Amino acid sequence: MKGRVGTPPGRAAVAAVAALVVVAILPPTISAQNTHILLISGLGGDPEYTEAFHGWLSRFADAATEKYGVPAERITYLGERTELDPTRIRARSTADNIRAAFVEIGSAMAPADELVVLLAGHGTFRNNEARFNIPGPDLSPADIDGLLDGLGQRRITFVNTATASGPFVPALSAPNRAIITATRSGRERNMTRFGLYFVDAFADEGADVDKDARVSMLEAFGYAVREVEREYEGDNLLLTEHAVLDDNGDGEGSRELDDLAGDGALARSVFLGSVGGAAGGGALSPELRALYDEKAEIEGRIADLRRVKAQLPLERYENELEELLIELALKNREIRAAGGSGGSG
Repeated sequence: MKGRVGTPPGRAAVAAVAALVVVAILPPTISAQNTHILLISGLGGDPEYTEAFHGWLSRFADAATEKYGVPAERITYLGERTELDPTRIRARSTADNIRAAFVEIGSAMAPADELVVLLAGHGTFRNNEARFNIPGPDLSPADIDGLLDGLGQRRITFVNTATASGPFVPALSAPNRAIITATRSGRERNMTRFGLYFVDAFADEGADVDKDARVSMLEAFGYAVREVEREYEGDNLLLTEHAVLDDNGDGEGSRELDDLAGDGALARSVFLGSVGGAAGGGALSPELRALYDEKAEIEGRIADLRRVKAQLPLERYENELEELLIELALKNREIRAAGGSGGSG
């Protein structure tokens, strides 16, 4: 299959304001960060799969540059066959070239920059060890972990859409890392469809749940999970892949996410491009950049409040949350009036 292989008055007031805002509550974000992207296409094993994996990664790169303003020079693509796109694929996806790419990207990243790593290909699981299949020696979770460690404490999103990718979660889990895999274990070996829909989340419309003109990693994960389930149900097939996400550093992947008590908080705050970055690479006016910075600061205060909810009297929590939600709604209105993309409300 080519290219295709979710009462007291205080509570009522908070609910009403939340419905007005209709915007995701984000943890603190860094408005000055840049996104760097590393795309790795592994062995296809069959021309149909090779072309499908290349198609996924190419569409992701196109969306990153054309919709979210990531400069092409901050996207590195390593593939099984460079002749598929010599102008875009920098080199073959061998272990040596992948290591060199991490070193190069790390040297180019500022401390506040973020890295998104997206793998498309096949995986194996033998003798209780997972591998991502590439030309030459395959990559193990330990290999990847060593490469990520070289980037220090920078925020990293690592997405492995291959079969048998689940064991990468406990091996790579750490603070400031969002780890997403197409399967929950190494024993889910059937060809996965998660990668197709994960890319669709950024390339197409429909994944932007909070309507703020950008797609978070959490939104992309949820969208892909729902679409995979819908496709299996439509084909009357038993679901053989269960994607998971871990971003709280506990080494346990989740499908049902709770960004207060479990996974989801970091992925909710990771986007392609800079916070408030203009699609197509256009520059922000000083006014808009200041407004986006102010919005990020408000979102940070909301996230801080939500994290200490259990330690506060309920009435105090609801009153403070109501005030912050109103402040955020008004800031979104200012952003839209200045020509930006604020959350709808």
